[in-house]
Amino acid sequence: MQKLVLFLLIPSFYLVQGQKAKNDFLTVFEKSNGLETATYEQTISYYQTLADNFPEVSIQSIGETDSGEPLHIITLNSDKIFDFEMIKKEKRILLINNGIHPGESDGIDATMMLYRDIVQGKIVTPKNVVLVTIPIYNIGGSLNRNSTTRTNQNGPKEYGFRGNARNYDLNRDFIKCDTKNAQTFAKIFHMVQPDVFIDNHVSNGADYQYVLTHLFTQHNKLGGDLGNYLHTEMMPNLEQKLASKQWDITPYVNVFNQVPDNGFSQFFDTPRYSTGYTALWNVLGMMIETHMLKPYKQRVEGTYELMKSMVEIVERDSEKIRKLRESSFKNFKGKKTYTIDWELDTTKTSTLTFNGFEGTMIRSEVTGQNRLKYDRNKPFSKDVIYQNHFKPKVEVVIPKAYVIPKEWWNVIELLKINNVEMIQFQKDTTLEVETYRIASYQTRNQAYEGHYQHYNTQITASTGKLTFQQGDYYIKTDQKAIRYLLETLEPQAPDSFFNWNFFDTILQQKEGFSPYVWEDMAEQLLVENQSLKNEFERKKKDEPGFANNWYAQLDWLHKQSPNYELAHMLYPIYKLND
Repeated sequence: MQKLVLFLLIPSFYLVQGQKAKNDFLTVFEKSNGLETATYEQTISYYQTLADNFPEVSIQSIGETDSGEPLHIITLNSDKIFDFEMIKKEKRILLINNGIHPGESDGIDATMMLYRDIVQGKIVTPKNVVLVTIPIYNIGGSLNRNSTTRTNQNGPKEYGFRGNARNYDLNRDFIKCDTKNAQTFAKIFHMVQPDVFIDNHVSNGADYQYVLTHLFTQHNKLGGDLGNYLHTEMMPNLEQKLASKQWDITPYVNVFNQVPDNGFSQFFDTPRYSTGYTALWNVLGMMIETHMLKPYKQRVEGTYELMKSMVEIVERDSEKIRKLRESSFKNFKGKKTYTIDWELDTTKTSTLTFNGFEGTMIRSEVTGQNRLKYDRNKPFSKDVIYQNHFKPKVEVVIPKAYVIPKEWWNVIELLKINNVEMIQFQKDTTLEVETYRIASYQTRNQAYEGHYQHYNTQITASTGKLTFQQGDYYIKTDQKAIRYLLETLEPQAPDSFFNWNFFDTILQQKEGFSPYVWEDMAEQLLVENQSLKNEFERKKKDEPGFANNWYAQLDWLHKQSPNYELAHMLYPIYKLND
């Protein structure tokens, strides 16, 4: 009987081993000799098979996307623990986002190979780092495959489309959250709580020799010791590691239709972008930008090597990263002001040894005008000026708290998605608050990601007592979401909710006047208010355009009167400074 059991077990053992041998875990990319990228279905199936065979890998479906498919996260933990509350106590978490622009598919294929090689022991298994990937973030774009829309790109044979199922560019949606994709990303992000973030892309700019470029979140904006570590340790260490493997890398070449050998500056990632958003929670973030004109095989292999090197850095510096991030959150407790807008500091530059191709302006055979032409037979290596320092442009005083009336539910829902701590008034409450009025702003004249976005917003501020209703929201800034609150609720911030049109109803005056009625009332107003009359006369004297415009005069007087509606241009979020 024992021999029979043993006989039966032996085939079972070989059957399992045979299944693993039969499944060689080669990716579509490898099977096609580096010419093709996996479809959405192939990608998810690959990770499911990996999870079925290796207990270090877990696959979860989370939330919704505009395409109707759920997002997935794939977690690789050598301890086989997948509870993030437990993981974050012991290990650093590296979150990798792929396929935000599915035509830029390099990271999709490279991450599959990275996971496989770790669990198969082909590269050293990280002990202090847990990897989490969103295998394809823009599922709708991935399903919309073609071979032509990436006009500037050299392979793969087929790829996804940049826009998602509703034609949104998801890498502009992290603050406004118009898509279910972005809302689910926020859920994943706050569940995972990464320490380091990588978003995989392909560049769209100049021609040069590099396969790889990097775009770290701006170090001055990240700030403090954490920003200094990013700039002076993590970035140069990554460059050195890759150079030692003959994978030279340079900062993202931020030029359009120009030659980079004249110098260039860092691309500034405001919170609408992935790394700008993740930085609001003091996460060390970067985009990998491979060069569009290099063969697809090289681009994927380069992305693989870069991510492998980053895992090694996070593994080595895991304790330092933990301490730096903890200190960054604590440091906000003592800060009085916060920078909500930045500008390039032209007084601080560095020199890069840049490997490019000579480019000249020649006559176009198409338009007859001058066009840029690179000559790959004329490579060069020369020093160029690189600008990677920014300085504060607009600063605000950090308030003790914000108050948001409950009727602005659309904003409140976004705060909830981002784990902002809030309490509701249990009864009507009177408080001394700072109030903003929108003094001026400009608006895009073309649609941009579903909006006509505002910019150059200016405000005037005043203080006074206001009574808030039961159910209105009181939001302390002494919390982890402080940067998110300041960047979204301060209207002058480039990616504020105001600039993304969430409060456009306050910009339209709802009540007006009929001139023939208001004429008599305005006359009486001036009779009863001598100081207003004096100001009115001065304005007509100093401003000829105003003096010659009767309607502008009546409108100005109406705005100085008790008849003018208080809600017009009144920003409906309030600050408590004490």
